[in-house]
Amino acid sequence: MNSRLRRGSSLIALTAGLLAAALNLARALPAHADGLPPILNTLKSQGVSVIAPLPAPPNMSGWAARVGGRPVALYVTQDGKYVVAGTLLDQDGRDLTHHALLTATDGAISPTFWQALDHANWIADGKAQAPRIVYVFTDPNCPYCSKFWADARPWVQAGKVQLRHVIVGILTPSSPGKAATILNAADPAQALRDYEARQTAHVDQEMAQGHPRALEDPGLKPLDPIPAPIKAKLNANLVLMQALSMQATPGFVWRDAKGLVHARTGMPASLMQDVMGPKPDSADAAATKD
Repeated sequence: MNSRLRRGSSLIALTAGLLAAALNLARALPAHADGLPPILNTLKSQGVSVIAPLPAPPNMSGWAARVGGRPVALYVTQDGKYVVAGTLLDQDGRDLTHHALLTATDGAISPTFWQALDHANWIADGKAQAPRIVYVFTDPNCPYCSKFWADARPWVQAGKVQLRHVIVGILTPSSPGKAATILNAADPAQALRDYEARQTAHVDQEMAQGHPRALEDPGLKPLDPIPAPIKAKLNANLVLMQALSMQATPGFVWRDAKGLVHARTGMPASLMQDVMGPKPDSADAAATKD
């Protein structure tokens, strides 16, 4: 299995820059062939993802966009030189933005995040040549992370999907130390694989009983103190997770068949094949298992 741990710097500057871009009333550029108002082309060059038109009042145009992982409504003046980011209310105080914005931006997020994740601190699980990549924000004490790890084995072992685990430590007080232990291992991919494999029977039993609890496996000793370089990696992963508006693990980021980038927390069984592709049969998995 081809595995690697990617190094990356903190993504705080990326997120802050994208948020600032949405509020920047930049000077107009010549109109582009895509038909967008000049100010939106300026914002696009600064990392704002313009997704679709929105209803707008006379003499303005409305646009659904994403700034970082967050949907935002942009209302552009008729001359295309100025933009207001926010919520549009009518004379009766009704919100005309919320529903239209959520409908327009549902599922898709800025492709900037895919680039950021590629440079994040992830651990590969699966073949580098796999046709699909799924990023997974993973806490070592998260039972749902372990359940997904087990459920994903057919795709990983058949070489259809490479999971890239972005390790965080947020669930319990021991989570940061345990996440640090995995990242600090001589072979982080093997350390994560061995750890998750130990959890399978225990997690299945608790899931069947309907009472999954934080794992707290005593076989994984929390690293204390956490070395500064490892702590920096964990902090960078957490910043990226928060920029995606994710509050819990496992969190997923993937590309669909059209190349659009999606993110969500949790992976119900009904979505597995949408995200991972058709489930390989046992013969496919056995033939490529290493």
